[in-house]
Amino acid sequence: MAELTRLANGVTVAIDPMPGAQSAAIGLYAGVGSRSEADGKGGLAHLVEHMVFKGARGRDARAIAEAIEDVGGSLNAWTARDQTVFHARTLAPDVGLALELIADLVRAPKLDEAELEREKLVILSELGECLDTPDDLIHDHLFEAAFGTQPIARPVLGTDASIRGFTRADCTGWLEEQYRPDRLVIAAAGKVDPGHVLMLAEALFGDLPTGEAPAIADARFLGGTRSDRRSAEQAHLALAMPGLPASDPEAPSLSLFAQAVGGGMSSRLFQELREDRGLAYSIYAWTQGFADTGMFAVNLSTDKARAAEALNLARETVERAAQDLTEAEVKRARAQVEAGILMALETPQGRADAMARSLEIFGRIMSVDEMLEELRSVDAGRARAAGATMLSGPRAMASIGGKLALAA
Repeated sequence: MAELTRLANGVTVAIDPMPGAQSAAIGLYAGVGSRSEADGKGGLAHLVEHMVFKGARGRDARAIAEAIEDVGGSLNAWTARDQTVFHARTLAPDVGLALELIADLVRAPKLDEAELEREKLVILSELGECLDTPDDLIHDHLFEAAFGTQPIARPVLGTDASIRGFTRADCTGWLEEQYRPDRLVIAAAGKVDPGHVLMLAEALFGDLPTGEAPAIADARFLGGTRSDRRSAEQAHLALAMPGLPASDPEAPSLSLFAQAVGGGMSSRLFQELREDRGLAYSIYAWTQGFADTGMFAVNLSTDKARAAEALNLARETVERAAQDLTEAEVKRARAQVEAGILMALETPQGRADAMARSLEIFGRIMSVDEMLEELRSVDAGRARAAGATMLSGPRAMASIGGKLALAA
């Protein structure tokens, strides 16, 4: 059973021992991401996540990699709009090493000036790869169309200009201002000893100074369009409507609506646009919830000549589902979502991630039974109602390589 402790300075520690496991996952989950960046500083959260791996405390980049790989483990990180995560996988005896390395990354990074200039080039290459990958770029365009100039609309990677302009002072300031104890969760799962993990957390993070982190600006779904006319083999299109905050009681209803409409090969969008009409190779629906807002979206790739037809049919399919989605479809969607949850929770990483996410959204660790009960309480009526509410709001559309105006 998961155990939850808060250190005196506010750092939260969540531990979930898994009988029979031989490995462990441990991570630091910081409730800060690209939406916390100041104007003109887009991409700073992601840059800092990269830079700390270039050297920390007494280790350079190679020594950090060798330290974790000498024991057969792995250490990595990722940045999102509302979160930055440093996570490690190890065998049970090396959990202490893993958390020590993570602590060094965020508390004692070298942030060498020469390394910073080199890493900027790496991130510019990553940005270039994103710009050359319409399937990735369309998501950034969609957030821009949906949220306009609000911080949540900024791409996680930043821009060419912002990346080139960052200084060492920007990086140190970000860590000092944003990585406050009350925004940090240490989550560990697998073959872990709760007493040992708690001792490590106290030793490595217990003296982290308290202080109020800068407030995160509220976000509101506005709707709009973003048309990128660059050359592409296909038209890449995305349509979005307001979703629900992650903690909203009806978020599970909208999740099942999205799954039934476009979550698998049996979904309406896949069957009607790909199987029945041959209009798209890739088509799917998804929903994402934040603390204060959310998004429901449909993404598809299609022949340019049929882009308007495909987008209009996708829109009609979603609208029709809000009127006549059946109990059988909701039952199938629920089975898929439940299976995904339970399969993920069989792994230490899945459990650590789930605990941290639950703490971020609800301020507590939600049990598996509670998660499943929320899903099982959703019938077709609630799923349709969630879809109808979503459809009553403003809409955002984004395109790459297509003529969005024709499909508006």
